[in-house]
Amino acid sequence: MSRIGKQPIDIPAGVEINLGEKTITAKGSRGTLERTIPSGITIAQENGRLLVTRASDMKDHRSLHGLTRALVANMVNGVSQGFEKKLDLVGTGYRASVQNKKLVLVVGYSHPVEITAPEGIEFETPTATKIVVKGIDKEKVGNIAASIREVHKPEPYKGKGIKYENEVIRRKAGKAGKK
Repeated sequence: MSRIGKQPIDIPAGVEINLGEKTITAKGSRGTLERTIPSGITIAQENGRLLVTRASDMKDHRSLHGLTRALVANMVNGVSQGFEKKLDLVGTGYRASVQNKKLVLVVGYSHPVEITAPEGIEFETPTATKIVVKGIDKEKVGNIAASIREVHKPEPYKGKGIKYENEVIRRKAGKAGKK
């Protein structure tokens, strides 16, 4: 039995779960998310909890059991609390700003880089060198944060670039350090 798959998912107050034949819909204060359930996996709602079970011990069902439970738990957390990723800009003159749902990055190129927020994603810039990506879908938030980081990855010599808030950049010695 999957260690993650057998754990029940607690449904917080204010979250509505609708179980269809092959879909699950979570509706909360922040929005609505829907996902299809793979064949061989069943979800039951009882006593304010969701239980994810699998039809058999086939390899496909075992691999999907924990995955489905984790995805459903992320849906429930997303519609009730939401997710966020924080990024830092490191470098002289590097800055970010939000203009009309677009994130404008000045990161050492000859032109500013604009990133448009997809539906369900918000950008915030508490300071000029910090970016917060917020949303209810964990997958979307992570993908957008990764694409922002991809604009100018941190380099190992001076550490300049866009990095996650808690990311540790392994530094290399330059030419002078090779003696």
